[in-house]
Amino acid sequence: MATVTAPAPRLALPGILRHRAAHKLLLLALAAAILVPLANAQWASGSWPHALTVDLSGPLGRANDWIIDNRDSSPLFLYFFGYISNAVVLSVRAVYLVLLAAGWAGVTAFGALVAWRVAGVRLAIGTGVAFLACGLLGMWVPTMQTLALMVVAVLTSVVVGALLGLAGGLSERTDRALRPVLDTMQVLPAFAYLLPVVLVFGIGVPAAVLATVVYAAPPMARLTALGLRDADPEVLEAVDSLGATGRQRLLTARLPLARKQLLLGLNQTIMMALSMAVIASVIGAGGLGDRVYQALASVDVGAALAAGIPIVLLAVVLDRVTAAAGEQSDESAGEPGSNLRPWLYALGATVVVAVAVRLAGALDWPSGWTLNIAEPVNRVVDWMTAHLYSGVPYLGGTADWAGHFTTWVLDPVRDGLQWLPWWSVLLIVAALAWVIGTWRTALTAVLAMAAIGVLGVWKPSLDTLSQVLAAVAVTLVLGFATGIAAARSDRFERALRPVLDVCQTMPQFVYLIPVVALFGVGRAPAVAAAVVYALPAVVRITTQGLRQVDPAALESARSLGATSTQQLRQIQLPLARPALLLAVNQGVVLVLAVVIIGGLVGGGALGYDAVFGLAQGDLATGLVAGAAIVCLGLMLDRVTQPTERRTKKGA
Repeated sequence: MATVTAPAPRLALPGILRHRAAHKLLLLALAAAILVPLANAQWASGSWPHALTVDLSGPLGRANDWIIDNRDSSPLFLYFFGYISNAVVLSVRAVYLVLLAAGWAGVTAFGALVAWRVAGVRLAIGTGVAFLACGLLGMWVPTMQTLALMVVAVLTSVVVGALLGLAGGLSERTDRALRPVLDTMQVLPAFAYLLPVVLVFGIGVPAAVLATVVYAAPPMARLTALGLRDADPEVLEAVDSLGATGRQRLLTARLPLARKQLLLGLNQTIMMALSMAVIASVIGAGGLGDRVYQALASVDVGAALAAGIPIVLLAVVLDRVTAAAGEQSDESAGEPGSNLRPWLYALGATVVVAVAVRLAGALDWPSGWTLNIAEPVNRVVDWMTAHLYSGVPYLGGTADWAGHFTTWVLDPVRDGLQWLPWWSVLLIVAALAWVIGTWRTALTAVLAMAAIGVLGVWKPSLDTLSQVLAAVAVTLVLGFATGIAAARSDRFERALRPVLDVCQTMPQFVYLIPVVALFGVGRAPAVAAAVVYALPAVVRITTQGLRQVDPAALESARSLGATSTQQLRQIQLPLARPALLLAVNQGVVLVLAVVIIGGLVGGGALGYDAVFGLAQGDLATGLVAGAAIVCLGLMLDRVTQPTERRTKKGA
């Protein structure tokens, strides 16, 4: 009888080595074992080696001097930038004069009628109340100044963004070339590019509008390109079969199909332009932002709130109106002239109201119809400062909390990062980015971090990174807990929504003031302000991700007797993992944006360098700090946002 020989047993690998992440880490460890000794022998360990830095102060200083010397004589400034500046000034002035000519009643009527035709009676009433509230707070004229500036800035941003998006949506190569440019425009802090804009255009409205365009145009470009690329292929094939030219195909098919994305781009552009209102006031924009900035200089919380509330109201009203327009875009797509009717009705009614109030001599907001909230708000802040700042029994005070947070969290994290050898920081970045992404994302993250060292700001960048990591940790703990509670209770979510709207649309400078009043000056208040700003996005994304979990999976778990906690831990959180990772990514980006502004209140590091560069007209310091912030944001984006593998073999 023949005997059957059993196959030789295979060498069993430990379970952890069977994972793809373990393979990546082993390859990275092998590369490190070869490269680290060579790097350590050549440049030694410790902080970033001076031999690998590039001093940009000389070239940037010469560029700064050339601009200053030739701004009033060079044809480039006289016949190009000068014409742009004049066009912006004339446009803003024309819009402002139209708003003043319509009067407070005409502007309120126009806003309410447009909201009524687009979204219904409830939003029309809310819009009218919002405009009236701006007048009651004594901010009607500054509100009209800000509105005129925002109209010109938003229209310019929409045109620029739509053209860039059109180029990116019609050409894959152009889209790849535009992507890093748009990333830089969004991540680069405003203080970094305010300085070159001011050098070219000077202090005033043109610099403010163009700085706002740089910040607000990318969402329109991205969403326009997305809408054009995602057009229904069957519709496009049908249009091609009818012999349409490329231009006809774009105008009759691709743009109408991308209408929702275009309106969403308009919505996001408006929100980002309004968020720049206060920052633009630093370079002479005027309006509500200037009132907030003056209040920050004098630590007047009441005055800052009185000017900040109209900004929030404008943001909320415009957000709701544009969102409602996007929702009904498909319904009205086939009705000829339906898009023009609301504007014609509103324009006609506005003219009637404006003529009536002009004949009555009541164009300006009545001086007796104002409400002073600054004094009571300041009394509340004074009480909180006196009773909560220090000396609270058993709990200590907010100043004690800030001191403990700095001593126990911020200082150890910063000192630990700065103690690590420079090559170990690059290895940690490479490991984190490669484990959750591909070798391309890891390489991008490492190059971004290395660029920070090459710019000569290694230690300040690690200081900023420590603040970002601490703020992100607090934001995620509070955001995930609040998002889970909102996902499990409709009533709690409805109550939370207006609070999140206010926190997300309120200018950062406004809540920077009470944070400083409660926590003092230093890195802790900068972290606290960053948490307040980033928390709404994390809560919203977490709530939405948990609510979109497949109901069938939850029903199956309930039928097996799973408790509510078990459903959350074993079903909802695992299935909502992409949304939770997106929440982490957005939390990091938003925290980084405000930690930089925290340089105004003692945050130090890169934020201070960016603000110092603007204040002193030091182009080198400001731009180098801004470039380092961009690199830091790029690195953090790559290590917090997973990248899908495009091939079956993986990375």
